[in-house]
Amino acid sequence: MSDNLKILLTTFTDTESAETIVRQLLDEYLIACGTLLPGATSFYPWEGEITKASEVVVLMKTDRERSARCMTRLQGLHPYEVPEIILLEPEAVSGPYAAWVRDALGKPSLSSDDQ
Repeated sequence: MSDNLKILLTTFTDTESAETIVRQLLDEYLIACGTLLPGATSFYPWEGEITKASEVVVLMKTDRERSARCMTRLQGLHPYEVPEIILLEPEAVSGPYAAWVRDALGKPSLSSDDQ
């Protein structure tokens, strides 16, 4: 499974929008986990100027079979005009974690009401 695990990296302007989309992708069984890393600062050229923005980095764990659908769905849900969506392929993944991802993708996710 380690060569099957994929990580999608993206960014959002705030935790609320990141959480909403992560929960949506969990509900659709496209990801096993979404990790939100608030507090990032990004600098990039936009519309002729250098922009500084506070962002939330999100790492989403999925598998090879779901990665293309997940990227397409994320593109459709994302509030940015040009969202950062990068697919990462880990060189190695621990066996127990890879098994957990596989199991999590095969089971219905818990809604926020169940937690």
